[in-house]
Amino acid sequence: MGTTGGGRVSKAQGFTYEELGDGSVVMRHHGRRAAVVRGGRAERFLREVASGDAQLVMARWTGNYRRGNERSARQHPRNAG
Repeated sequence: MGTTGGGRVSKAQGFTYEELGDGSVVMRHHGRRAAVVRGGRAERFLREVASGDAQLVMARWTGNYRRGNERSARQHPRNAG
């Protein structure tokens, strides 16, 4: 099967994060809170952001990214309304 729309996936954008005094990290997407991580997970997140594309890292950590299977998942019998 072919793809429509050129088959390009847009790059993640609109993410920001803030380190809080208690060591937790708040991630936002277009100004709205998307996730909060604390403790060891916050430390791991900060290391990952520092070593890669921060926008893509935050998209992955918040679950806000396209996998390319949304259309087929929508058509699956378990998702039929």
